[in-house]
Amino acid sequence: MSESTKALRSYAVVTAAYWAFTLTDGALRMVVLGHFHLLGYTPFQLASLFLLYEFCGVVTNLLAGWLGAKTGLRFTLLLGLVLQVLALLSLSGLSPAWSTSWQVAYVVAAQGLSGIAKDFTKMSAKSAIKVLVPNDASGTLFRWVALLTGSKNTLKGLGFFLGGALLATLGFRHSLWAMAGALAFAITLVLATLPSTMGKSKAVLRDALRSSRAIKILSTARLFLFCARDVWFVVGLPVFLADILGWSFFRIGSYLALWVVGYGVVQAVTPRLMRNTGRGTSNDARAAQLWAALLALIPLAIFFGLRTNLPAQPVVLGGLALFGVVFAINSAVHSYLVLAYSESHRVSLNVGFYYMANAMGRLLGTVLSGLLYEAAGLSGCLIAASVMVAASGITALALPDTRSHS
Repeated sequence: MSESTKALRSYAVVTAAYWAFTLTDGALRMVVLGHFHLLGYTPFQLASLFLLYEFCGVVTNLLAGWLGAKTGLRFTLLLGLVLQVLALLSLSGLSPAWSTSWQVAYVVAAQGLSGIAKDFTKMSAKSAIKVLVPNDASGTLFRWVALLTGSKNTLKGLGFFLGGALLATLGFRHSLWAMAGALAFAITLVLATLPSTMGKSKAVLRDALRSSRAIKILSTARLFLFCARDVWFVVGLPVFLADILGWSFFRIGSYLALWVVGYGVVQAVTPRLMRNTGRGTSNDARAAQLWAALLALIPLAIFFGLRTNLPAQPVVLGGLALFGVVFAINSAVHSYLVLAYSESHRVSLNVGFYYMANAMGRLLGTVLSGLLYEAAGLSGCLIAASVMVAASGITALALPDTRSHS
């Protein structure tokens, strides 16, 4: 078997494992939300169930990056899948006879374990692409990372639908068991096909914080970018759709699932949209700057549309669709750049650092979304989103050309 064939097979296995995890991750969120919504939990109680899930990403990504370099990416990929199985099985032991406070604490802990699993799995899958693609094949690198990232978000949206379907047909406990079984198959596939030394290097823990200037700049831009998305998407938008537009919980969940699916499709086709050079992106780092500038205008347009008393539903939904397209392209460029700036022996360390910043942005956005919506409604969330995107674009101005890192 040729080296290119082996690389393609390994990429297929990594992608399949990541897809299996992503489907269960999206489904698990909907199973938990739907189950506790039926029990009468308030929106903010529901949001609290996922805070530890987001917080774990801040700490776990650094450890995952170092461990991936130390033990190999197959080990950390397997670790992520196994931890997700444990989280699913733990949740299946939840008893309705327990007190509300104990149920919440139990679910928060299980979701925290799921958050750790997600970070190990995502870091491993993204880093594996850099290891498998030759150093001089930047176009292939961009296509493969865009496909993996885009398909992940599409499948996460499909996972929302899957979770609702499983909950309706199998119930809470059996849904969790079914997802654990699917992941057990993915674990077997990874064990049977991927080399144990993939991505392994000599690394010490302090190396995780010694990323290059380019990686640190990109990570800061990433933090602002994902804070900008979640500052209005996580709490502000769903509450606005429910309280102001009168949407049902099922309608909100279905719409947001479709949004995530569309967002993932755009990410997957981004290399085709930006095929202006043989290197795979439109002037690489400059693309992150230009798309951020365009993205910053969209929340402002929605804000002024609402302030001028235009019909709220088409303004918000149309703006959200446009935001999703531009955000997806910007995110895909970031995901390419972190690999383009990384040497193969440091890729897991850099990806871990990068996704730590990503998790910090999501956590900050989640907290601000609730606080700003209470203080200033959706308008406050939209202004904050625009400011955060602008900060991301300004930070990206300092990014170097990727050709200096080839």
